[in-house]
Amino acid sequence: MEALINIDTRYSTRSFRKHLLFAFLSFLGIVVFGLQPAAAQQSQMMIRIAEIEIEPAALEEYKAILKEEAAASVKLEPGVISIFPMYSKENPTSVRILEIYADRAAYEQHLKTSHFQKYKTGTASMVKSLKLVDMNAIDPVTMPLLFKKLKE
Repeated sequence: MEALINIDTRYSTRSFRKHLLFAFLSFLGIVVFGLQPAAAQQSQMMIRIAEIEIEPAALEEYKAILKEEAAASVKLEPGVISIFPMYSKENPTSVRILEIYADRAAYEQHLKTSHFQKYKTGTASMVKSLKLVDMNAIDPVTMPLLFKKLKE
């Protein structure tokens, strides 16, 4: 029984030292290199869901323009993490876009880009309604794992 207690004690001490070393290195990274923990970076993120209703006659043209805009935004803008458009299976004219930006400044820069301006002016007459819903992440630490799972 005594050997078992010693093993547990050594494991606990070893585990404690690893956690202490990790905490110290994390602190050092923040102080010396200015690194922010994932949760801090994600607390600055701007997350929004755009709820859009499209005129039925313009749906296919709208989707083509939106697809082009979303691809350009993610490819060309470092601060755009996600422009992920989707539509309802039951009502295809009901479009939702998951928008994630690194921060408010990235969003504001996005609004000034030529591809966004082309989308906005090119689809204005196709949109019946638009509602922008600002969101907060419940689990921002897990968010990066979602995107890592995707394969190109």
